[in-house]
Amino acid sequence: MKDSQGQILYVGKAKNLKNRVQSYFRNSNNHSPKIKKLVKHLRDFDYILTDTEFEAFMLECQLIKSIKPLYNRMMKSPQSFIYISISLTGNHRKIDIAFNPIENDGKVYFGPYTSRRKVEEAIRALKECFKLNCSNPNGTNSACLNYSLGACLGRCLGGPAEQQYNDILDRFIGFLKGTDMSILEDMNQMMLNASDAFDFEAASAYRDHIQAVSSLLKKEKVIEFTEENHNIAAIEKVTDSSIKFFLIKRTEILFSHRYAIAGSISEKIKADILAYLKKDEANAAGEISRHEINAAHIIYRYLHSGGCSYLLIPESWLESENHSTLDLALEDLLNSPQHLQPPILNE
Repeated sequence: MKDSQGQILYVGKAKNLKNRVQSYFRNSNNHSPKIKKLVKHLRDFDYILTDTEFEAFMLECQLIKSIKPLYNRMMKSPQSFIYISISLTGNHRKIDIAFNPIENDGKVYFGPYTSRRKVEEAIRALKECFKLNCSNPNGTNSACLNYSLGACLGRCLGGPAEQQYNDILDRFIGFLKGTDMSILEDMNQMMLNASDAFDFEAASAYRDHIQAVSSLLKKEKVIEFTEENHNIAAIEKVTDSSIKFFLIKRTEILFSHRYAIAGSISEKIKADILAYLKKDEANAAGEISRHEINAAHIIYRYLHSGGCSYLLIPESWLESENHSTLDLALEDLLNSPQHLQPPILNE
């Protein structure tokens, strides 16, 4: 959608473009102020036809990322993904949540996480277990209210408690990096001590706290799958006489092509796989960034929608001596019945 100057205001997708466009001009009383403002500035449209719904989702994601249209930003919650931020230096270090990590700001960030509730529960659990809830963190050397309630270990008083507080934060950083599990070990000991003292209510609370903090290490399946950096070949039926082939790496479609189902097409597909994966040798694995999450979710849902068949291609299959293994796997992929029905990708 464009304004009178040709500036792109909004990028969207639709199975039925006519109905989608008409919806912006009907029942305008029910539209949000943002939609009303968009329609007011709207002067022109461009559209791109895709062979499959998956392509439409990926193209929309790519265009929004590259163009950054004004109304896509306005209509997207800035709190979609969150991070844990921990300051590294200073006398009064903080642990908090953040939505936009800033480089070189004296903090370390962990994430992105997609559940704000789970992150907040985990931080609250950490603070309660280790008495980090100081209500006077700026340190006036006087005890805060939470210290008198037993919820603060005394960092407000300065001295050894301040160092103890910093040590706990450093251990928590180690925990989030996966290098130091002593935080969980201490919490387990707290639970056992409460149980030995027959304080089962406290033991139950510690158990819940342990689960909340442990959840920070459990990556979502989609993120874990993406970080493994698979080479993925996927096939979807478009018509009775054609299929669409996708070669995917991480969160990008390296190559796509529509093939007519006539004779043997596995050799053509194998040639494309070898050509494009050889070009992509520099694409290394690593932690997924917030900018990749939307595409990662689209690809993961597509592969598990039941409407396509896909193949994970190990690097070893790209070696000439293993091409016969790739041939057999492609034949199985092309003969798979899983891509006979169109996939369903929810908004």
